[in-house]
Amino acid sequence: MNKDWNLHLALRISAVAFFSVVLQEAVVSQVSLFGVTADLTPLVVMSIGLLAGSMAGAVSGFAIGLFVDIVLFQVVGLTSLLFITVGYWSGRLRELRDPSHGLIPLGLGAIATGFTGVGMAIIQFLLGVDAPVSWLLIQQIVLQVLVNCLIALPVYEVVRRLIYRALPRDPRARRRRAYTTSLSPLQRPSERIGSARVARGR
Repeated sequence: MNKDWNLHLALRISAVAFFSVVLQEAVVSQVSLFGVTADLTPLVVMSIGLLAGSMAGAVSGFAIGLFVDIVLFQVVGLTSLLFITVGYWSGRLRELRDPSHGLIPLGLGAIATGFTGVGMAIIQFLLGVDAPVSWLLIQQIVLQVLVNCLIALPVYEVVRRLIYRALPRDPRARRRRAYTTSLSPLQRPSERIGSARVARGR
């Protein structure tokens, strides 16, 4: 069962990763807003990590980053390095803090986009690529963060719907549901029987 679940989740994440890169390069990159284009890929990596955990986030970040580098004929591994970090720490946030606020994807999307933009600029500068750091570059990164904030929640929701059925049940959620019922596991057997009788009498 666990192997079947892992395969099911891996297939769904692979499909999401592939189509997100294709959609980004074929459609989204052709639409300019405020002089910049939105970038779906860090948002998709963030969403997978936040939904499926650090391991799935890191693996999907590597795969999506590698695909982006190949499609754009960039130095292979640059985007993967950044996306692995985004996916891993998004997953760690889920595992350690279990965030439930509806705006968490928006904040993480902004952080992921900003980290990716700044990280790529620094790496290109260190490698001697002709991409000088200037106020114009900083302005473009800030604008792209703002644009990605507009689509962060819709992207997260789409990814959630696509992989939700393949996600394992969170044991913490099951424990929380168990503790909120009248038949708490902390009650003695006699207390649970009495509670059940009272519930049936009502």
